[in-house]
Amino acid sequence: MQLFKQFIAGAAVAALVALSATAKAGPQGYADPYGADNYDFARVTEVTPVYTDVEVRSPRTYCRDEQVAYREPTSPAGTLVGGLIGAAVGNSLGRSGHRGRYHHHGGNRGGATVAGALVGALVGNQVSRANSRTYYATESRCQVVDEFSSRRELVGYDVRYRYNGQVYLTRTDYHPGDRIRVRVAVSPAP
Repeated sequence: MQLFKQFIAGAAVAALVALSATAKAGPQGYADPYGADNYDFARVTEVTPVYTDVEVRSPRTYCRDEQVAYREPTSPAGTLVGGLIGAAVGNSLGRSGHRGRYHHHGGNRGGATVAGALVGALVGNQVSRANSRTYYATESRCQVVDEFSSRRELVGYDVRYRYNGQVYLTRTDYHPGDRIRVRVAVSPAP
């Protein structure tokens, strides 16, 4: 009987060890009692690259040489001489009055003198500008212009794969090759 008890005890220990090893071996077909995910591989049936067009802005500087005309600065002497001459003419007209159909007695010498001075200064300035020398210089004129172009950029891959007779589609950021790793969740049926 002693031998029989030892045999039963040994068989019980062996059964517990075997059951423990089987419960830990989840990937060989037994589900984790806490619902943990398992991984497997599925066969890839189609891979399609996905692109997007990206607009690229590039600032460019464009320059051109341009001929520019410059005049020598006018001398204040022309304006001054014209003003003096105009003032003298205005003063003379103001003293003599206006002769013609309407008579103006005792003319306004001060107003005529000022008006003559202004008109004479303007005429003297224009004469002085007309006689000033013009010279030309070449200057570089630049402006920044934005140029736009577009380029295609790879954003990922649409991957069609088959697992357990079902077809699935996903997008990845890498080319998976001929198989893709999938997560398999197993849970008890209700």
